[in-house]
Formats: sequence, C-alpha cells, structure tokens
Amino acid sequence: MAAPSSAPREAASVVRRAAVVYNPVKTDVVRLRAGVTAAAAAAEWGETLWFETSVQDPGQRVTRQALRLGVDLVLVAGGDGTVRAVAESLRSAEVPLGVLPVGTGNLLARNLQLPLNSLDDAIVIAFTGENRAIDLGIASVTYADNRIEDHAFLVMAGLGLDAQMIAATRPDLKKQVGWLAYVDAGMRALPKAEQFRIRYNLGTRSEHQALVSTILIANCGVLPGNIQFLPEALVDDGILDIAVLQPRGVLGWLKIWRRVTWQNGVLRRFAVGRRIIELTETDDERAMTVLRATDIRIVPDKPQEFELDGDEFGLVRSVFLRADAGALLVRVPAVLSR
Repeated sequence: MAAPSSAPREAASVVRRAAVVYNPVKTDVVRLRAGVTAAAAAAEWGETLWFETSVQDPGQRVTRQALRLGVDLVLVAGGDGTVRAVAESLRSAEVPLGVLPVGTGNLLARNLQLPLNSLDDAIVIAFTGENRAIDLGIASVTYADNRIEDHAFLVMAGLGLDAQMIAATRPDLKKQVGWLAYVDAGMRALPKAEQFRIRYNLGTRSEHQALVSTILIANCGVLPGNIQFLPEALVDDGILDIAVLQPRGVLGWLKIWRRVTWQNGVLRRFAVGRRIIELTETDDERAMTVLRATDIRIVPDKPQEFELDGDEFGLVRSVFLRADAGALLVRVPAVLSR
C-alpha cells in the first residue's frame, strides 16, 4: 500500500528536517527547544533549524529562508500575528505548518481544536499528525496614501470599530491578562465610535451600501473563550463569512452580545433552537447581519482603521478580500483530518 500523501518525504532514504520559527517575546525558548528536540528524535527526524522573528521581520522572511533550505515542516511558536506571518510565506508551498500556541488569543489553534495548554502535545502533533488543507484569507489593501499591498489572514479581518479596538489595546495589559485586554480597549473605544458608510460587492453581485460600526470578514468563527461568533464559518469551505454590525446604541450592542453568547453558543446546537431564532429575529431588529461569499470588496466613505488576525494595519481606503481555498497545509491529530 502506498504511503499516505499527507506525510511529506516518506522515503526511508530521506532524512526529514523541520524548522521552528519563534517569537522570542512570546516563547520560553529553553522549554521549546527541549520539547522539539525530544519529539524530532522520537519521530526520527534530522536536526531542526531555528529562526527567530524580529520587529523588522515578524516571520515572512525567515520562513522563506527555511523553505529555500528544503525543510519538510515549519513549526511556529508565537501569537496570532506570528502565525499569520509564517502562514503568509507558506501559502501554496505544500510544506505543512505546525502551530504551537504560545500567544494571547491562539485563534487558529482554537479553531483547529489543537491543545492550548500543553506545548509538548502540540509539538508531538506537529511531528506525528496528518496534514489538513485549510483556506487562507487574502486581503488586497489600498492604504490612505494609495499604496496597495496583499496580506494573508487565517482567522478574521476587521474594518472600523474592531480595528480601532485593536489599535487601542495596551501592550502591558495584554501581557498581564491576555485577550481580556481587548475588552478594556473596547470599553475605551466604544464611547468615541462613529458609524460610517460603506459600499460593498459580494462576488459578482451588484453594489450595496450600509451604515456600519464595523464589518468583520472571517475565515473561521471561534473567538477566545470558545465564543461561537460565526458558527457557520469553516476554515476549509472556500467561503468568507461576513458580519455587518449596525447596532443602535448600547441596546444594539447588547443584542449582538446576546446573539453571540446565547443564540450561537446554545440555541444553534439544536434544531428547535435554530427554529426559535428564525421565528424571533426580524429584519428591523437585526444589529448584526451575516453574509457569505467567496470574495468581497469594501470601500468606506473615508479611510478607516483595518486589522488582520489581531494586528493593526493602519488607515485604508478600500479592501478586497477573498478566500484562497486549500492554500495552507496544517498539522492536526489524525482523527481531526478525516
């Protein structure tokens, strides 16, 4: 029987090598090296290559360097921003990514159901698990100074209040309390938030307009605390799930919170619950509208803050976002890849 296609370079004559790209600010390097060395030896892999990220290179360049050296696996240890940067360079490379969650949100790891509290278990999965092809979100961004750049994202992009909240997050508080620092930033950003008008197109459909507080574009839908923000969003369906948030004051935000925590987290698990949602939710009451498409173009009436996977990207004039289906291989436990 032929060897599984998910295992790279299975030929006995080939010694497989892994590379580790790590954020030194987020990582206990001594512990990480010990765990990787033990797992690589147990799996009979060769010597691991090590690459450190920096402010100047959050992961893209060192990942490309690892690929040029012919590695069979890239492990990433860092927060969501580091994972995003490494994944950007692994796009369509057919070299799998092993995610070692050591950051604040660890959102991709959550959506892939990887272990969050055991670094050693995550390392073992990277070396012994199977490959799963997932989508990458691609954002073509036109900045306020008219520069145009492409960036990848794994979990979520946001325009408006969401990005303002990311920009307002205090780094010192984030180190102390993790993702709860975003709640603090949100409480400070909300009083100053102003709605803005957008024009948007879904795929080849006609243009629409909306007055929004923020618009979120998701590749997958689980947030910290296992909150099911967009429960229909799947990381491998080739579709972007889009949340248009149009709350009217505090009551509107409470409606969104009720929907996310109660409806998405409890009612949607059962057929009768989903029917209750259909019967009680009317168009004029919706503070949050969910759309789905393979791509979306958004043009705000004035430049707005933009974020990708929790990293701020500054003021933008427009964004075109699309799903690049199956563009990234990730290592998952064998039971999850089937």
